[in-house]
Parts: sequence; structure tokens; C-alpha cells
Amino acid sequence: MTSKARGQSGRKLQIWTSVLLASSMLTGVGHALAQDAGTNTVEEIIITAQKRSEDMQDVPISVQALGGEKLDTLQVSDFGDFVKFLPSVSVQSTAPGFGSVYMRGVASGGDGNHSGPLPSVGIYLDEQPITTIQGALDVHVYDIERVEALAGPQGTLYGASSQAGTIRIITNKPQIGVLKGAVDVEVNQISDGGAGYTAEGFVNVPISDQAALRVVGWYVRDGGYIDNVKGTRTYPTWGGTINNNAIAKEDYNDVDTMGARAALKIDLTEDWTVTPSIMAQTQKSDGNFSYDPNVGDLKLTHFYPEGAKDKWYQAALAVEGKVGNLDVIYAGSFLKRDVNTQSDYSDYSFFYDTLFGYGSYWVDDLNNPINPSQYIQGIDRYKKESHEFRISTPGENPLRMVGGLFYQNQTHGIQQRYKIDGLGSAIEVPGWSDTLWLTKQDRSDKDMAVFGEITYDFTEKLSVTGGIRAFKAENGLKGFFGFGAGYSSGTGEAACFGPAVVKGSPCTNLNKITEEDGYTHRLNVTYKIDDDKMVYGTWSTGYRPGGINRRGTLPPYDSDFLTNYELGWKTSWLQNSLRWNGAVYLERWDDFQFAILGSNGLTEIKNAAQAEMYGVESDVVWRPTNGLTLSGGGAWTNAELSENYCGFVDAKGNPVTKCPAPLAPAGTELPITPKFKANLTARYEFVLGEFDAHVQGSMVTQTSSWTDLRLAERAIIGEQKGWTSFDFSTGLETGAWSMQVYFQNLTDERASLYRYAQCAESVCGGQTYIVPNQPRTIGFRLGREF
Repeated sequence: MTSKARGQSGRKLQIWTSVLLASSMLTGVGHALAQDAGTNTVEEIIITAQKRSEDMQDVPISVQALGGEKLDTLQVSDFGDFVKFLPSVSVQSTAPGFGSVYMRGVASGGDGNHSGPLPSVGIYLDEQPITTIQGALDVHVYDIERVEALAGPQGTLYGASSQAGTIRIITNKPQIGVLKGAVDVEVNQISDGGAGYTAEGFVNVPISDQAALRVVGWYVRDGGYIDNVKGTRTYPTWGGTINNNAIAKEDYNDVDTMGARAALKIDLTEDWTVTPSIMAQTQKSDGNFSYDPNVGDLKLTHFYPEGAKDKWYQAALAVEGKVGNLDVIYAGSFLKRDVNTQSDYSDYSFFYDTLFGYGSYWVDDLNNPINPSQYIQGIDRYKKESHEFRISTPGENPLRMVGGLFYQNQTHGIQQRYKIDGLGSAIEVPGWSDTLWLTKQDRSDKDMAVFGEITYDFTEKLSVTGGIRAFKAENGLKGFFGFGAGYSSGTGEAACFGPAVVKGSPCTNLNKITEEDGYTHRLNVTYKIDDDKMVYGTWSTGYRPGGINRRGTLPPYDSDFLTNYELGWKTSWLQNSLRWNGAVYLERWDDFQFAILGSNGLTEIKNAAQAEMYGVESDVVWRPTNGLTLSGGGAWTNAELSENYCGFVDAKGNPVTKCPAPLAPAGTELPITPKFKANLTARYEFVLGEFDAHVQGSMVTQTSSWTDLRLAERAIIGEQKGWTSFDFSTGLETGAWSMQVYFQNLTDERASLYRYAQCAESVCGGQTYIVPNQPRTIGFRLGREF
């Protein structure tokens, strides 16, 4: 780093330090105001971010938590519902279950391909990681205790995919000696769209004095709101015209989700508990979740059936106990996920025919030109196994420790068929009818680690924590990708060097493994001003493993590392009726992995350059009067390249940053993350006759963002404009009954969540799609507890 860059970073840290000290000086004002405060205290939230149960206000980490009651009042049903209320989190999503998650601007764009980089944000269900290569599981949110979002590198207590942060979904556990349950039903209607409904419930059943079972089930029907309108397409080389009359349909992106979760808690002794659990879900989505602005609002014209079936289950086991005064826990899981997809890929065919005359190559057995339209049939088979064993000393000791071992092995069976109906057998991939291109590969990612953190209280106010995680990671990719030898003389089958190693593939043209090891660390200093206020400083690192490029002629890509400098505060004011937390940070991202679509639509991953992120994030909860609660949060993020991105590496695999025409020069804003994102919720609870009533309004807003790092590509795709949406609800409760009417996206704001083209922007950029938020939705919910 140049002396100029170091000076700029130093000035930023000085400014942020001043801000933090100023907030600390407000404690005197807080003591004065507290004399007039009422007794409307803010709810205490217990979290397990540091692998032990603690009051969130005592945890020196930038963490936002949404409790179970908060999730209910916000009508949170799935992953996308709660992410919008997490200011430091951004999502790039194309459909349910296919979303890439980012935190604090650590995003380069282009992630989510089956042969691409691992995610930079880890997603956990209780103690077990559930992140797969093409997106986090779309876990249905019901009977959930809380959601925790840990911003910044979590590379000490969490693993490789927690480079930029971690999101944890914590379920309600079985309660011994308690018989209770609930049933909730809902109906809703999307503006100018389809209708939906939900039925969900849980029961907690005591089995004995030492055991209990909790079972949860749900079925959700989400109405569609994208219209596939009738249209035609004429191919210049082939000369024919196709239409979509057979599949044109209004509101064709409906979704059906059904699933269940069961957990059994057994107290073996006074000190030892075993909790086996299983969760399973099937989600079937039809259509496409984007629209073509050239066709119309919430409309597109596609010519082949589209949809996905996402089926998964996770079996998990947690064993908790004590050995002497040590807390011991084992957490293990096995995840199996099967995804079948089909999608229209005729844009690729049309533009390659229009621009390059490719239609002349796509012929039948008699060498006659055929309809060149392509469509994709995909089958993805995931398996993920994880094991963690850790011990910790009592949390009340001045010297305390947590440490353990972690192992994870995940595999991904990849099958992608790019099909053209009637394709001649001479140019097919051998053994795969009508298949122009085939990907038939097995990917494996393994990582193991030993980790530990030690905290020492030097005084009642001052504590220091140091932690380290030593890791070893391995990535392998083998199998076949490409054309048949009758179509290409240099790629695909023609490039095979051996017989098939992946069942069903014609031969093998890729079989590589890469390994690496290293460590990450965390150093934290915490100072408690008084019982209600504390400040902290953190220096931490996180990493993401490297891997194999699918294009075998390219070298493997290296791991990338994130270094985080953070100053934060956790404060309560006015006799705990006001809670204000926040953090300022500076992060440096070295040699970050960047994925692009290269020739033949192959993903290429290269280590790009350096980037720097700095910003501030804060959240507030205030109960000014009896019944009224105001809560909100915001994040301002500046994420940009600190060196040029030239798009290639040197002979040793190091990114080249000095070139006459960089694809993105230093100072270019990183994609996906908006500069500013915030939310605000006001809830008023009151008594209405014999009922407990409430009214609530929420606002979510964010500024504009880009979907690509490279200047030429973002000029083609366009900028994602900023947006603001509003939700409103009102309801009544009496005894065990509750009912609620809600409006989501009340003003029917049309947000742009993602913009994309089907193939490389320089070719398919003339057909850009926009993934919107869901239009205005009106719903009625009825619940009964027993």
C-alpha cells in the first residue's frame, strides 16, 4: 500500500474514533435524561454469537438480532423477508433458493455459479452450516427463536464461508414438561397477481420427565405476479419464426413450499442433553422471477417452460454436557439437497445467430437448418457433512476460553444439458440426445480447522480477547464439460484426455485438485463504561478458499482474505427504554476472487485486485411511552477498488493491476451493495375493549447499486435505482386467538433486486431482465394457541 493510501486510511480511522468517543461522552447526558424516563424497558435478547448464551448488549460484536416476536410482527416468512431488515446485508437473487448473500460491501458480482467461488457469508441453522455453492437454503421462517446477523469476518469461531459475516437461524427447541402448540392460517392477494395461502403449526409434547418432542409443519402457496405474454421471435439464419402460444400465461411464477421440522430433547442426566433433529422442505417454483422492461411492467416473453424443484433435508445432532466445570458440545449434521431446474436459453441462440450466424451450425441429421432455440435442463445434487466439537470454560470466570475442532465435507454433482430439439446426432454430445453442450462434473470442497479464543478481564471494566483459527482446505473438480467432437475440434470431447470418471459423462477433460492452509485471527478490546454502556475495538481477518477453474487451461484461483478494523458501541439509556448500538469499520479485501462469463459462457474465476470498504452501521430501539415501540437500523457503506482491475494475472497467478485500459480502474464502486440502506418500524399496542390491539408501520429504503464491477458491462446492464417500500399491519388478540390484516409494499414500489442478461453482456446485453420485489400484497392471518 502506498504512503498516500495509508495516510487516507489513518485519517478515516481518526474520524471514526472521534465519532465513537463523542458517543461515549453522551453518557453524562444519558444519566440526566434517565431521571425522567419511564419504565418501558427494551426487551433483553439472548444470543449465542460467541458460542455461549449471552445478553446481546454484552457481546462485543456488530450483531443484529430479530427475535421470534419481531419476526412474527414483520410477517417474515422466508429468507428474503428478514434480509431486508438487516442493513448490512445485501442479496443478489434470481429465484427462491438461488440467492447470493453479501455483507458490508464485500461483493464482486458474478458469484453463484456451480463452478464458481464459495460464498463469502456463512448461513447457519442452529449450530450447523447450511450454505451451498449456489445459494443459501430458503428456510421457511416459523416457530423460530431468533435470527442473528454477525457483520464482519467471523473466521475464528466460524468457518471458511464466514469471510464477511454470518447469519444464524435459531429454532425454538423442545421444552420438557410443557404441552403447547399453535396453528396459523393466512390468505393473501397480490396486486394484479395471484392469490396465496399458508397453513402452519407446531406442537410441543412432553414424553417423560426427561424428554420432549417439538414438531413443526407448514404449507405455503405464493401467488405469481410475472406474466409470460404471447410473442414471436424470428431467427435470421434459420429464417423461421417461433411463438410461445403453448406456454404463455399470466402470473406464472407461483411457488408451493411444504416442509416439516422435528426435534427431540432428552436430558440423559442433570448435566447431559442430547437433541437430535431433522428438517425437510420441498419447494416447487414455476416460471421466471424477472421481467423484460421492453415487453412491459412485470412481463416477459419466453418460449420454453421454466421452473425449479428444490428438495432438501438436514439431519442434525447436538450433544451438550459438562466435564468438571467445562461445557462440552458436539454438533454434527448431514444435508442432502436435490435441485431440478429448467430454463429458457433462447436469448443466447438468438443473439449468437443474429450477431455471428451460429444458426447455420445447428442442423438435423439431414443437414437441414433447425429451430436453433436452446433451453437448459439442470440437475444439482448436493451433500454436506459437518462436525464440530468444542469446549468452553464458565462464562463468569475472569479468564475464559472456548476452543474446538471443525470438519466439513461438501460435494456437488453437476449436470447441465443445453438442448436444441431435433439436433443432428453427428453434433450431439455422445450419449445425450439433442444436447449441444453438456456439463457433467463432480465438485468437492473440504475444510478442517482447529480454533480457540481466550478472554481475560483485566479489570471489571476492561477485557481483552484473542483468537486464532488454523485451517486446511481442499477443492476438487472433475468430469466433462463442452461440445461433442462433431461440433468442436478443440474443446469438449475433443479435449478429453481419459475415460469417464464421472458416471454418465462421455469422457474426462477436467480432473484437478488444489489444497491450501493458513490461519485467521481476532483481537478484541472491550471497555465497559458502566452497566449499560460499553465500547470495543476489533482487529479480525476472514478468508475464502481458492479452487479449480472449470476451463482447465486457466490456473487455479487463490484464496482471498479480508482484514477488518472495527470500533463499536453497545449502549442502553433512559432506564433501558432506549437501546443504541453501532459500529464503524475499515476493511481491506486482498486479491479478491472475481467470476466472469468467458467464451462459450464458461465461468472464469480470477484473483482481481484489492478493494477497501469503510462505513458505519447502527440500530436503535426506543420505547418512549407505554405501548409505543420505535425501532430501526441503517448502514452507510463505501466499497470501492483501491487498485485497478485489469482482468488477468501474471505467470505466478498474481493479479496485474497496472495496464493501459483497466476493466475497472481504482476508485470504482463495488457492485450489489447500496451506499445506504435503512429501515424503521413503529408499533403501537393498546387495549380495545376486550382485545389487545396493535397498529404497525415499517419502511425499508436503499440507494442505487450496480450488478457488475466492470465499467463496460455495467454500462450495458444499467444501474439499479434506489427504492423505498412501506408495510402496514393491524391486529387483535384475545385469549388464545389472534388475527391480523397486513399490507406489504403498500405503495406498490417497483424495486430492482437484480439486473442481468442470459449470456455475456457484450452479446446478450440487448435483452436485459430485472428481478423485482413482490408487488403490493394484502393478507389476513388467523392464529390459535393451545
